[in-house]
Amino acid sequence: MPSFDIVSEVDMHEVNNAVDQANREVGTRFDFKGIDAKFEVSESADISVTAEVDFQIRQMLDILRGKLVKRGVDIKSLVEGDVQLAGQKATMLVKIQQGIEADLGRKIVKLVKETKIRVQTAIQGDKLRVTGKNRDDLQQVIAMLKEANLGIPLQYNNFRD
Repeated sequence: MPSFDIVSEVDMHEVNNAVDQANREVGTRFDFKGIDAKFEVSESADISVTAEVDFQIRQMLDILRGKLVKRGVDIKSLVEGDVQLAGQKATMLVKIQQGIEADLGRKIVKLVKETKIRVQTAIQGDKLRVTGKNRDDLQQVIAMLKEANLGIPLQYNNFRD
């Protein structure tokens, strides 16, 4: 039986490249001269943005978004935290959302069932497996999910016939 997986993944290698490019641009821009402003990627795949004031952090986020888009990373996967001010330093933690959370997985299953397309959807950890009798039904599910605004980027892989 044909099947495919619905996942929400971000290529961390591309994120690291985009952060490196953004750090280089911040280092060369005139409005950031003499300012300790930088991006850092932590082990838990979070990006910390550090500058002197929150206005500079907002400018740096625009730079980061531009670099991520150029590298092919969907910026819907970024979850921006609040700006933390401590003395002469402002920091913001930007989380990179990997995987489909359980609540969103149940919402996707419900959407697929409401369409009355003859497929089965199963939650498997942080991804969903959709199986059906023919490929056309699976393609209808993919088209429906692309039109639905779910707030995170979805990829469809492991298509088997």
